[in-house]
Amino acid sequence: MEKNKDKKKPLKLSSSGRLQIRKNLGPTGNKPRGTGNKKTIQIVFKNKNNQQKSSSTAQSNFRGSSSFRSQSNRPQTNFAPPKFGNNNFNTKTNKSFDNKNKKIQDAKKTHQKKSTLKPIEDGSTKIDPKKILEQEEQEYDKFPSLAKIKRAREKEKLKAQDNETENKISREVSIPEIITVQDLANRMSEKTADVVKALMKLGVMANATQALEADTAELVTNELGHKAIRVNEDDILKEIEDHEDDESFLENRAPVVTIMGHVDHGKTSILDAFRSSNVVAGESGGITQHIGAYQINNNGKKITFIDTPGHAAFSNMRARGAKTTDIIILVVAADDSLKPQTIESIAHAKAAKVPIIIAINKMDLPGANPDKVRNDLLTQEIVVEKLSGEILDVEISALKKQNLDKLEEAIHLQADILNLKSNPNRTARGVIIESKLEKGRGSVATVLVQKGTLKVSDIFVSGSEWGKVKALINDKGENLKEATPSMPVEVLGFDSNPFAGDDFIVVESESVARKIAEFRFSKKQIQKNKVGKSNVEEMFQKISQGKISSLPVIIKADVQGSAEAIENSITNLSNDEVQVSVIHKGVGAITESDVALANSSNGFIIGFNVRAIPQARDAAKRDNINIKYYSIIYELIDDIKNSLGGLLSPDISEKITGNVEIREVFNISKVGNIAGCIVKEGMISRSSQVRILRDNVVIHTGSISSLKRFKEEVKEVKNGYECGVMLENYSDIKVGDIIETFDQIKTSRKL
Repeated sequence: MEKNKDKKKPLKLSSSGRLQIRKNLGPTGNKPRGTGNKKTIQIVFKNKNNQQKSSSTAQSNFRGSSSFRSQSNRPQTNFAPPKFGNNNFNTKTNKSFDNKNKKIQDAKKTHQKKSTLKPIEDGSTKIDPKKILEQEEQEYDKFPSLAKIKRAREKEKLKAQDNETENKISREVSIPEIITVQDLANRMSEKTADVVKALMKLGVMANATQALEADTAELVTNELGHKAIRVNEDDILKEIEDHEDDESFLENRAPVVTIMGHVDHGKTSILDAFRSSNVVAGESGGITQHIGAYQINNNGKKITFIDTPGHAAFSNMRARGAKTTDIIILVVAADDSLKPQTIESIAHAKAAKVPIIIAINKMDLPGANPDKVRNDLLTQEIVVEKLSGEILDVEISALKKQNLDKLEEAIHLQADILNLKSNPNRTARGVIIESKLEKGRGSVATVLVQKGTLKVSDIFVSGSEWGKVKALINDKGENLKEATPSMPVEVLGFDSNPFAGDDFIVVESESVARKIAEFRFSKKQIQKNKVGKSNVEEMFQKISQGKISSLPVIIKADVQGSAEAIENSITNLSNDEVQVSVIHKGVGAITESDVALANSSNGFIIGFNVRAIPQARDAAKRDNINIKYYSIIYELIDDIKNSLGGLLSPDISEKITGNVEIREVFNISKVGNIAGCIVKEGMISRSSQVRILRDNVVIHTGSISSLKRFKEEVKEVKNGYECGVMLENYSDIKVGDIIETFDQIKTSRKL
C-alpha cells in the first residue's frame, strides 16, 4: 500500500538529469551521442519531497552477453521506468555525472530558475526524452536577457528614488540676506549638485562658492521641498552688537592723536621728537607712505599718536585717521603756510567733528611767518586763540625740539576737556590701522584698541576675516599678554590681510566668528559682482567700439593702505579716452600667479616696496611681462601718466606745403584724366595729401596716385616747374582748379 502511494507522487526531472539526457541524445534529439558505444543512460528524477531517484535503461548484467552487444547499435527510444529500491542501481555513475556537471550548474545557478517541468501524464510511466527537451527549451526561453535585467534594475532604482522622495524629510532652513550655494546645500542636507541643478532650472548659473541673494535661495529651498525662513541681517550681526557701558565701569584712557598736514611740513619729525627716534630716516623719499601708530609715556601720562601720509594719494588714509582719533594735530610749516593737503585735512577733521590743535612748525627757519599762517587759516574758518578763537595753536620746531612740552600740554588739556574714558573689563573692540604681509609671521595687522582689553588667544572677527590672537606686539617690538584701551598693537593670527579701516571685534567662539565673517564676505562678493560686472562690461564695450583704450595693471604693495592709495590714484587718471583697469591688488611679494594674471590680461605689474620672487622673475622673463618697481608714490603716478599719454590719440595738425594750378586736362584711355599743372607756391610731393579747390570751394580731399615730370616718375616738384598729376580714385578735374597740398603732423598728448 505504501509502495502504491509513493508511485502516485508526481516526478520531476532534475537539472543533472536533463543535462545527462542532452548529452546522450545528441543535437538531433533522436539518438544518443556516440552511437555504438556501450554507455548507459542515467536518469535522475526528483519528487516533491526533493528525494532523488535513479534508474538505468541498460541491462544490469550485460557483461559477456552477446545479445546485448548485438543490439548496442540500435537506437533506444523507450526507457524503462525507474525502479525504486532496485539493488542494481548504479550510484557510481550518478555520482560521476553530478561531479561533472557541478561547474555548469554553479555557473547557471544565478540565471536559472527552479524547474517547473511537469511529468508526462499520458497514463504511462515511460518518459519521452524528446518531449523533455522541448519542454526544457521553452523553459530557457523564459530566462531574461542582459538588457532586460538592466531595465529591471533601472526600474527598481527609480522606484527607490520615488520612495526616497516620498519619505524625504522637509526641513526648516534659515535663509540670510546673503548665502553661498555650498552653505545652502549643507543647511538643507542636500547635495551641492542638486542645488546647482535647481538653480539651473531657475535660469541661474552658479557654482558651489557663489553667493546667492535671499530671494533666489528661498526659491531653491522651496523647489527642493523644504521650508525657507528668512533671517534678517540684524539677527546675524546681533551677536557683535555694541552696547553702552555703565559709567561705574569706565576708567580714564590715553587720548588718540592723529598728526595730519601737507607733505614735508614735519609731521613725522614731530613724532620723532616725542619718541626720541628717527622714523623719518626709514621713509622712502622722506615722506610717510603708510599709517604708523605709536604710544609715548611721559611721567605716567600716555598719548597715542597716529601718523598719516601727507601726499595727495593718501586721502583715504587721512580720512580713516580722522575717524579713529580723539584729537587732530594739524601741522603747518611756518615758511609755507597752507597747502592743498592742509586744506583737505581740515575738511576731514570737520567731517569727523574732531577738535584740532594747530602746530606751526619750522619756526627755526629764517622765512618763518606764523602770523601769515594764522591769517590763512581764517579762510578755512579756523580761528586760533591768538585771534580770539577757541582753537589751540603752538609754535614749535621739531628739528630743534622747541616748545614740544607746550604741544604735549595742549594735548592733555584738550583730552581733559573731552573727558576720555573707556571700560577695560569687557570684550575688546578696535579698528584696523594698517595691515601687511611679513615673511615668517604671515599677515600682520596694526590694531588700535578702543574698548575692553585684548588678550592672547582671543577669538576675533575683522571685516570678512576672522582668527585667533597668536601674539601681541607693541610699537617697541615687545611681546604683550594684553592690550588696554587706546593702545596700538600688532596682532598676529590673521589668515589673510584685513582692510585698513575695518572693525576688530572679539567674539565668544570660533563658530560665531566664522558665521559673521562668511556672511560679510558673501555680502561683499554680491556687491562687488553687481558693481564690478557693470563697470567691466561698460569698459569692454567702449574698448570694443574703439572709444577708449585700456591699461591693465596689477598692484602689489608692502601694506594694504599703500595698495589702496595707489589704486585710487591711478584710477583717477582715467578719462573718456583712456582707462586704467586694476585687475588685482594685494600685499606681499610678486608671485607666479601675478605674472600669469598679467600675461592673460596683457597688463603689467607694479611693485611698491616689494620685489618678485625668483620663480616670478623667471616667468616674467619667459612671458615678456613688464614689472616696474617703485618706492615713492609720486614717481609711480608720473610713470602711469606717461603710459596713459601713449594710449591717447595724438593731436593732428595740418601744414600747407604747396599750391598747384591745373593748366590742362589730358584724357588717356584705360588710365583716366591727368592734370597738367604748374607749381605756383611751395612744392608738391608724391606723399602729400591734396585738396581740389574750385572757385575756392573744396570739392575733393584725397591723395596722389602718380606724379610725373615729363615722362619720369618723381617724388616731388618744386615751385615754378611743370608736372603731371593723377589723383587716386578721382577724375572730375577741370582747367583752372587749384590743387592744395598739405601734410598731417601728429603730436603726442599727455595727461
